[in-house]
Amino acid sequence: MRLPSGSLGDRIRRLLAADNARWPSGVAVSVALVFAITGVIELLKPHVPVLSLAVLYLFAVLPVAVVWGLPYSIGVSVASMLAFNFFFLPPLYTLTLADSRNWFALAVFLVTAVVVSELAAGFRRRGRESALLAEIATSLLERGEVSEELERIAGEAARALQVERAEIALGEPARAAVAAERYPLTAGDRRVGTIVLERPRRGSAAARRRLLPALASLLGVAIDRERLAREALEAEALRRSDAMKTAVLRAVSHDLRTPLMAILTSASALSRRDLELQPGDRDDLLATISGEAARLDRLVGNLLDLSRLQAGAARPEPAPWTIDDLVIQALSEIGASAERVEVSFPDDSPVVRVDAQQIERALVNLIENALGYSPAAEPVLLQVSTHGADVLVRVVDHGPGVSQDELERIFEPFHRGRGVGSVTGAGLGLAIVRGFAEANGGRVWAESRAGQGATFVLALPLERGEP
Repeated sequence: MRLPSGSLGDRIRRLLAADNARWPSGVAVSVALVFAITGVIELLKPHVPVLSLAVLYLFAVLPVAVVWGLPYSIGVSVASMLAFNFFFLPPLYTLTLADSRNWFALAVFLVTAVVVSELAAGFRRRGRESALLAEIATSLLERGEVSEELERIAGEAARALQVERAEIALGEPARAAVAAERYPLTAGDRRVGTIVLERPRRGSAAARRRLLPALASLLGVAIDRERLAREALEAEALRRSDAMKTAVLRAVSHDLRTPLMAILTSASALSRRDLELQPGDRDDLLATISGEAARLDRLVGNLLDLSRLQAGAARPEPAPWTIDDLVIQALSEIGASAERVEVSFPDDSPVVRVDAQQIERALVNLIENALGYSPAAEPVLLQVSTHGADVLVRVVDHGPGVSQDELERIFEPFHRGRGVGSVTGAGLGLAIVRGFAEANGGRVWAESRAGQGATFVLALPLERGEP
């Protein structure tokens, strides 16, 4: 990508400017090293043949080549040859030589120093390129999508290749700037993309041959990894969708068929003219039809509520309500079974700002769940209290309880807890409770010990004010 004028482009330009600003320190260190090695040779020449000490100047050439590069190391090599000639070869303190054979020795030293400098500088370049590739690999593996990392990778590649700007495109770039050259990024027989380099340096072809194939391979691996991750995500989504469809089909096959069969059977008995029914029998059949139709209505309502919650369409319309009113409305919807619920209200009814219809639905599901899991002779307790900034509605049953590993799973759609035989339903009620609670800024959780019943707590934000 073309480097922008923002933070990344400024960072790269600062790095390049820093490279240009290093030459004073490079020159100073080079001069200091030449003088230091000259002093060492001066100390050693009484004990060692002076011609054999010329190799010590390599200790000045090598660090300069590694840190500052080939041009500086060549300068140190020439300066070392001149210093050795000036201070140690007769006639002293001149740049002439009494023995012509010393010219050959100096020439050999200079060639050796230049070769060593080139090797050290090449080592430095390859180390920088290896660090660049390692950083690119880390970025592609740990960070975002490949397309989001191209700008940063292009900036690092521009720095490594010492060009003004670089642009990487997964395919052909739309245009190229003046004095720019395009190079394909090819991994094997596959073209991954294109890199555009503006004003590439002469002699940088070797660096491009080393760096660009490796860069293309990294991009190819990252693109493949991204594609496989996307396919895995889609496969997981399909798996979850299939599991949801299977659960819905099971709910339809059992929880819809059972009340439908009861309604059809009762209606068929009522419609038969050859069947004599007592008034009590007729009332029982009508009650069965009414009860099973209400059961179907609740199941369809739960399915619709769950679908709206999962689609994000169940947006609440909050208004201030007393929690007492919401509980009483929920109990009235339950009907005759509400007689088994023992309610405890505080002296001052707390106010909450919620969607009344959604919270009433959540309360109905909590109470019906507790009634279903409690023995018929045992009451269900409903306690309202305040704690800090929350209003707590506790629904306590006397059922078999919930094991620790199921305290969270029971709030998942279509999950049925283990309970008594009277419990029916598709396993949607608690999932809807949690969905409506969170939609209204609240939360719900379960507290239980196996064999000691269960307590479900609905917490809603307390509203300071009058309803």
